[in-house]
Amino acid sequence: MLQQVSIYAENKKGVYRDITGLLSKNEINILGSVTNDSAEYGMVRMVVSDAEKAIKVLSEAGYMCKTTPVLGIETEDKVGALNNLLDALYDANINVDYIYLSFNRESGKPIMVLHTEGIYQVENILTNKGFTSV
Repeated sequence: MLQQVSIYAENKKGVYRDITGLLSKNEINILGSVTNDSAEYGMVRMVVSDAEKAIKVLSEAGYMCKTTPVLGIETEDKVGALNNLLDALYDANINVDYIYLSFNRESGKPIMVLHTEGIYQVENILTNKGFTSV
């Protein structure tokens, strides 16, 4: 199980750079990220090397943020790998709220970071179907 940092950020020039600068200055590595925006504000979701430290640093800088448990499922780097994962979730009647890509620094394999309802049960289901959770 991974801890994702979700940051509520104003949608204006330089904000994402400020966030990454704060993380860099505090030696926090971004392992995967996705940004969803709207006209004025957006949500930056990321898996980082130290979620607790990231929350502290970003909160002290005035950002509203929280951690959320997400699944990291290692896949093969080949055609159809994501579809196979989504097929397994569909067959188990599991809806995916959102999904984004990271990778395993040791094996070099892709890791699909995903959020669903009942995340702990979903992890068990996927493990029983032969997927590797990180």
